[in-house]
Amino acid sequence: MVRAGTSVGAHYEEARGAESRADFVHKLGVALKECREARYWLRVVHRAKMIPDDLPGALILKANELCAILGQCILTAKSRQD
Repeated sequence: MVRAGTSVGAHYEEARGAESRADFVHKLGVALKECREARYWLRVVHRAKMIPDDLPGALILKANELCAILGQCILTAKSRQD
């Protein structure tokens, strides 16, 4: 979970330094995949009741928001590629 969660930010930073719009879209796509993986692990932790109930739920909501933001960034960048 830590690897996937911290990887989102690292891939976003890579996208910011992209060499082209296509490279930017690709790197944001990788960040989105990592975000979805982190969200998966949060759901596993939540269902297994490994930590107090309210924390994973709040983090899952934030992960949902971040996934939505990254997804929209990808769509916007793709629409401007043409």
